[in-house]
Amino acid sequence: MKSTLKKKSLPVVIGLALLTWLWNKYGTGALPTMPQTSLANSDRVLEAAFENRQSDLQVQGSGTVIHVLPDDTKGSQHQRFLLELDTGLTLLVAHNIDLAPRIPKLQKGDRIGFNGEYEWTEKGGVMHWTHHDPRGRHEDGWLERGGKRFE
Repeated sequence: MKSTLKKKSLPVVIGLALLTWLWNKYGTGALPTMPQTSLANSDRVLEAAFENRQSDLQVQGSGTVIHVLPDDTKGSQHQRFLLELDTGLTLLVAHNIDLAPRIPKLQKGDRIGFNGEYEWTEKGGVMHWTHHDPRGRHEDGWLERGGKRFE
C-alpha cells in the first residue's frame, strides 16, 4: 500500500529523528505512552521511510492486527503478526519471544502499540527489536496491548 511522499514531510522526519536522538541520549527511564498526534506523526515517518526504502529506523507507533501468523521457530523464536497503521501501511511484526513474553491470545482487531526498529520491505516493512536488549547495545523496544507492555 503505497502513498506519495510530499516534500513537506521531510522536516517532520528530520524533527522526529532529532527528538528520538535527544530522548535516547538524555531521556530518563521508560518512554511514556505517545499522544495521538505523535502517533500520527510516527505513521508519516514510517510512510516516508517506506517510500524512501529506509531501514534501521527506531520508531514508536500503533496499529491494528490484521492477521496472526504462526510463530517463527527457526533460530530465535518470534511471535509474528501483520499490523496495519491508520495510513494503510502494513508491517510484519517479528517479536522475539526468547527475550520477551509473547502477547497472549493475540487476535485480529487487537490494537497494538510498538517501539521497535523498522526495516524496509516491498510489502511495507518489518518491525523488530520489540524487546529489551540484554547486552545494552540497542534501544529497548516493546509491544503494548490494553495498557500492558511486553518487553
